[in-house]
Amino acid sequence: MGHIIAKDMYRQLGRTLDNTPVRMPWTPAMRAMLEALYTPEEAELVTRMPYRPSRIGRIARLSGFDEYRLRRLLPDMCGKGLVCDIHDGDGYRYMISPIVIGFFEFSMMRIRGDIDPARWAELFQAYMFGGDAFLEANFGDGQQVSVMRALPHEETVHQQDYVEILDYEKAAALIHAQDVFAVGLCACRHEKEHLGGRECEVPLETCTSMGSAAEFLIRNEFAREASREEILDIFARSKDCGYTLSTDNVKQGAGFVCHCCGCCCNLMHGIKRGYPGILVSSSFIARCDADTCTGCGKCVRACPIDAVSLAERPAGPGEKPRKYAVVDQDICLGCGVCALKCKPQSMELHKREQKVFHPEDSLERVLMQSLERGTLQSLIFDNPNSRAENFMRALLGGFLKLSPVRKALMSETLRSRFLDAVRKGSG
Repeated sequence: MGHIIAKDMYRQLGRTLDNTPVRMPWTPAMRAMLEALYTPEEAELVTRMPYRPSRIGRIARLSGFDEYRLRRLLPDMCGKGLVCDIHDGDGYRYMISPIVIGFFEFSMMRIRGDIDPARWAELFQAYMFGGDAFLEANFGDGQQVSVMRALPHEETVHQQDYVEILDYEKAAALIHAQDVFAVGLCACRHEKEHLGGRECEVPLETCTSMGSAAEFLIRNEFAREASREEILDIFARSKDCGYTLSTDNVKQGAGFVCHCCGCCCNLMHGIKRGYPGILVSSSFIARCDADTCTGCGKCVRACPIDAVSLAERPAGPGEKPRKYAVVDQDICLGCGVCALKCKPQSMELHKREQKVFHPEDSLERVLMQSLERGTLQSLIFDNPNSRAENFMRALLGGFLKLSPVRKALMSETLRSRFLDAVRKGSG
């Protein structure tokens, strides 16, 4: 009987996690992953926790777990990456970790030796890429808001467009705005190291973070503290290697930068499987000057998502056919790694004609992401143990699923009013 109860608890846990800003549709692979990650007690707590970040007192009141029990459970769960502790100046608020950025990264970044990384790699890969359920739920309906965005290599931007780069798209500005830094294992590379798909030779310790995100990782032993100089060295190495930089999809308070390669990065793998929205592009796009391009193909080999190819220009009288690079503008990330490898500087980044939506801060990103994925009602009515709030969640969820409503709230016209109203309501 206890085994049946535990299995039912994991199914309920799956429903809870599927209501976070990153959807998690139920599959057999998900059950195997959750049973390995959570003890039955931890699973029960997560199903009873409020969806919004909350202090221990509120969690105790809503969940029915007494504070003594929570003070034992929550720090351990933070150490496993199943719960995040957020310091607000006066104390900690706790929230359920989504799968990304969340317990996938935190599990594969752990170096304490209390888990079998090869087993974890297999579990995560089976769930996220064993089929299309996870990708389809989060990126299969033209979603515009993802957790991460590409960060352009500044030196590859066309000179006339350089003045339009804002600080939030400058790696150097992100680094110099912070005083606390951390470096840890790259979760994707660590995963591929055990799955046998890693081709790059960069050290596993490549994941960089700053500010409060770095403090969280250091506090929970997912990363070690690093100096600003060490972080800058890692960025210089990524430029030399031609890696794509990706960061928080926010304009204010970006907490990490990933240094992504085509062989390991799960974001790149998702794009190549037909889900370009998994990584939001920068405000720039690569363009090639066909007149000066030598057709060497270095940009083709550099692109981690196969967005660059070579085309042949018909030869005129007495001329030999010439090849030149062509960029697939539908999937180009605007990262600039192709331009890093272009000696004649025929490939450069130019300002996109169509504006790319980058949320102002984490609150805006989470709200818009939840709206797109049909889980916003869980953040507004966040007590899973209240029948009244369960009813209101279902009612609001049905309303927000209406296509005209969602399109209106996602539009630039109504988005700012909607966000202002939510901010005032949460204050």
